Amino acid sequence: MRRLTALLLLVFTLSQTALAAGRLEIDRAWIRTAPPGAMMLAGYATLRNTGDAPLTVVGASSETFGDASLHESVEVDGVARMKALGPLEIAPGASVVFAPGGKHLMLMRPKGEIKPGGSIKIHIEAKPGDGATAGFVVRDTAP
Repeated sequence: MRRLTALLLLVFTLSQTALAAGRLEIDRAWIRTAPPGAMMLAGYATLRNTGDAPLTVVGASSETFGDASLHESVEVDGVARMKALGPLEIAPGASVVFAPGGKHLMLMRPKGEIKPGGSIKIHIEAKPGDGATAGFVVRDTAP
């Protein structure tokens, strides 16, 4: 009976820890269509923390690209530039929008042809937790 009580207490404690953690959801995920042979593409989405604690987005990955990273378009002295984003904290219940002209996923060195209408799996890495994976639809304009 003691073992059963200890086991139930452990399961309850672990489940409460999981509920308190941040949870990442990805919505409106898409990749802008690029000309054939393009070596860089941009991905966009809304990242939402549906948990009860902050979470930090720390990176991205995809088997379809040689490299994937978080970037932001900024204007410096009237010139548009891109810069790498560091860790990005999302408060509980908050969202961060990755959209043209702002934050985006920089997807480099595609390993095959990226066709309009296709869906590419991209994993967004977040801590604590495992992050989330979504299918990013290849299209000309935002959904």
